[in-house]
Amino acid sequence: MRLTALVAMTSKVVKLPRDYRFGTSRPSTVAAQKRNPPGKRRSKIFVEPITKDQWQYFRGDVVEVLNGKDAGKQGKVTQVIRARNWVVVENINTHFRYIGKSADYWGQYVASEAPLLVQNVSLVDPTDRKPTEVEWRYTEEGERVRVSLRTGRIVSKPEFQRRDGIIPEQWKDGPKDTSVEDALERTYVPSLKLFQEEIMEKMGIVENRRHRTSFWY
Repeated sequence: MRLTALVAMTSKVVKLPRDYRFGTSRPSTVAAQKRNPPGKRRSKIFVEPITKDQWQYFRGDVVEVLNGKDAGKQGKVTQVIRARNWVVVENINTHFRYIGKSADYWGQYVASEAPLLVQNVSLVDPTDRKPTEVEWRYTEEGERVRVSLRTGRIVSKPEFQRRDGIIPEQWKDGPKDTSVEDALERTYVPSLKLFQEEIMEKMGIVENRRHRTSFWY
């Protein structure tokens, strides 16, 4: 089992408080813990329930904003928060804020994207680059795909992209990367000896000294 899968499993086991308010930060981060300190009760936010099978937006999708100050603009989804029906679109719905502010420093004034409700965005049909409604259907091979209701074309899901921007299927090993075969090769055979004893045996080191007898009482 990969370490990332193990970490994902442990994160699902963590039980959050009933009045926990989800934001753009993961619950395990310091920013989320500051917004939800222990013992603080926050008003409940009602969210329209969307099941996992009916969810249509994924990281890497191209969407168009339907209303608001950025209506008509298109961008790529960089973050998805299903608990709040939110999507964060690159360079869309931005606001400016200070980061790194202290008593003797004003901080850095940077642009930050605010999340958008999924009702305010629409997927873009790749054939004509126009917004369209989609629904889940099955192909003849049994694959579940998103289909545009306007053109009938398949709106394929984007390739899985890690947070560092790497797509595993498109990654090419470099000269300093360790191959899968080398990583899985078994190069150590365990024995009933200490690690220090194994090194001494391979290097021909003989140690005749013994620890002095000691008593714990």
